[in-house]
Amino acid sequence: MSQYSGAVPVEDLHRWKPEATQRLLGYTIGISDEDWHRPSPLPGWTRAHLATHLARNADYLRLIAEAALAGLPQPAPPSAAQRHADLESGADRTGLELQIDLDTSAGALQQAIERIEDWSVPVRLRRRTWPLAVLPLARLHEVCLHHLDLDCNFSPDAVDPAAAAWLLRWVLDLLDDADLPALRLESDSLVAELGKGGEPRTVSGSDARLWAWLSGRLQPAGVSGADGLRPALLA
Repeated sequence: MSQYSGAVPVEDLHRWKPEATQRLLGYTIGISDEDWHRPSPLPGWTRAHLATHLARNADYLRLIAEAALAGLPQPAPPSAAQRHADLESGADRTGLELQIDLDTSAGALQQAIERIEDWSVPVRLRRRTWPLAVLPLARLHEVCLHHLDLDCNFSPDAVDPAAAAWLLRWVLDLLDDADLPALRLESDSLVAELGKGGEPRTVSGSDARLWAWLSGRLQPAGVSGADGLRPALLA
């Protein structure tokens, strides 16, 4: 189920996730309509695509939380075709519409999360079964990851160090069976081995920088020992 994201600190995530969301919203409120529709560093996506993706991600995580609260089966995720249609139609909106969608979807998710008492309920995310406790961690990852994609001078170093340690653990779990060369990762909070092959290559850096590098958002030069190696993107 999870090698690294074991006893997720839900109470801390109640602080980290809203703080990261408000930081993102504080930046996006100043984006002009023209800049919303400029390309982002994420290939094929504008900033408006990023905002739409974040809002729909909040909607789906809210539905998971609400189903758990009601003791109902988890809703099926939207199909690839539906996600694409939602993304393209949503990305055609004005900056004000995008900002309202980001704000209201994040707020509705937070309200659902605040009602949860049993964090042990099993849920399916990214084709794996996890305890419901990882839901706010998964959302924190999405918010911080796509804040980087907005290309607004936000860097991994701005992520709360305690939150970054858990973001790194989350990505390590997501990449546990990925097709990567053998790596020995040394961060502020852990030493981990990832990938397959012979003698592992040691890559070191802060929790935040290793999280961003493993997520495909930081160049190899941003950490030590990663020359020429960029893991696959995690959308």
